[in-house]
Amino acid sequence: MAVCPAVPATLPPIVLHRLGRRPYEPVWQAMRDLTDRRDAETPDQFWLVEHDPVFTQGQAGKPEHLLMPGDIPVVQTDRGGQVTYHGPGQVVLYPLIDVRRARLGVRDLVTGLENAVIALLADYGIAARARPDAPGVYVETAAGEAKIASLGLRIRRGGSFHGVALNVDGDLSPFSRINPCGYAGMPMVRLVDLIDDCRGGEAPGVGKVGERLAECLARELGRELDSASPSGSA
Repeated sequence: MAVCPAVPATLPPIVLHRLGRRPYEPVWQAMRDLTDRRDAETPDQFWLVEHDPVFTQGQAGKPEHLLMPGDIPVVQTDRGGQVTYHGPGQVVLYPLIDVRRARLGVRDLVTGLENAVIALLADYGIAARARPDAPGVYVETAAGEAKIASLGLRIRRGGSFHGVALNVDGDLSPFSRINPCGYAGMPMVRLVDLIDDCRGGEAPGVGKVGERLAECLARELGRELDSASPSGSA
C-alpha cells in the first residue's frame, strides 16, 4: 500500500543510481550538495551504495553509545538518530526526494522506508515489523527480537537525504562496539541468516537486494522507477 495516495500523477519516475562501494563522507557531501542545489527541475533520486566500514553518529547522538570504535572511523553526521554502523555486505538506500513536490511528510517517508524493507523480506518468507518507539525494521529470531534495518533521515530545503541500511551478508561484529541506535545490547541480524533459518536457500547478493529494495520503496511512494548509468551521481 502506497503511503502517499495523493501523489501527483504527473511526477516523473524516480531515477535510480547505483554507486557501488564508496567511502561514506564523499557520498554524504554529495547528498548535501544535491539538496542545496535542488530546484524545480531536479529529479527525485534513489542512491544505492555499500560503504567502507564507518560509524556514523546522528545529530543528537550521545558519546556514551560509542563504546570502543577502535580502527573504524567515526563521522559526526547531520541525520536524525544515534550511532550506527555501515560496512560491506549492507545495502544502503538514500532517497533524495523533493518532499514538497511529492506531498510527502516525514512520517510518510519513514513509513515508506520501513514498509519497503518489510515487503522485501516478505519476498523471502520472512515476517518483519516496524516499532513505533524505535525507527527501523525488526524480526523475530530463535533468540528473540533483532534489528535488521536501521533508519535515519534529514529534510533540508524541502529535500530528503540519508535513508535506510539493511544488513544482507556483512560482518555484524562492529555493532558490538556501539549501542546500535542508542539501545544497549540491541541484537542485530542479517538477511543471509534469516534465509538459512526460514528457507534453507542461498542468499542473494547485495546488488540484487538493493535493486529490489528500490523497487519496493518506489511502489510504497506511488512512483515509477527509472535507471541511470551504473556509476551514479556521487
